[in-house]
Amino acid sequence: MSLANFRNLARKIVCVGRNYKDHALELGNPIPSKPLLFLKSPNAFVQEGNPIITPIGSQNLHQEVELGVVIAKTAKGIPRSEAMSYVGGYVVALDMTARDFQDEAKKGGAPWFLSKSFDTACPVSEFIPKEEVQYHMQFITGL
Repeated sequence: MSLANFRNLARKIVCVGRNYKDHALELGNPIPSKPLLFLKSPNAFVQEGNPIITPIGSQNLHQEVELGVVIAKTAKGIPRSEAMSYVGGYVVALDMTARDFQDEAKKGGAPWFLSKSFDTACPVSEFIPKEEVQYHMQFITGL
């Protein structure tokens, strides 16, 4: 199976929020003690070079550059020592956020779905197979 077609194969996009301390503070958000996870649905993917469409009613669209990790096989509850064997490759991604929608959701304690998962909310580059990355990658997560 070729992962170059990951946009059509994906079932969900798992994202980690507030994992960059300075950005969390810039937005007036508390620093979480554990990862803050949220989802985008595959409709959010858009290939680089195509337009990003602001959702109707939003006046405050933000973007953040992210490293997208494409998971090659079903993964759940795997040991850290095996994690990299599940990675198929990488993409450069943008995490688009309708901040005005998100602010309203946060005030009401509602999910961020509308602010994070609209069509074109996850522009991505071409797929880069793990084997083409010429150096050892060590991911360190945390604040």
